[in-house]
Amino acid sequence: MSMSAIGSNADKALAESFDATFKRETLKGRRTWFSGREARLDAFRWLHRYITRRRHSCLGHRSPTTYETRSRITSTTLTSAV
Repeated sequence: MSMSAIGSNADKALAESFDATFKRETLKGRRTWFSGREARLDAFRWLHRYITRRRHSCLGHRSPTTYETRSRITSTTLTSAV
């Protein structure tokens, strides 16, 4: 799956960065799980943390959930300039 135009320098860069972060933060030296279910649960826990609590520098060091919640509040409380 390509994340940008074919032949671009950034082709797959975002996906590869995400995968590298996932592997680094999930595996942490671990080589095996007792079951496929346990591995899926670890992946789900990491993804849930990544989306709801992990701070992202491009979002002003806020989690994606916090960023979107604040953006939604801001956009609905602005008054029109008429």
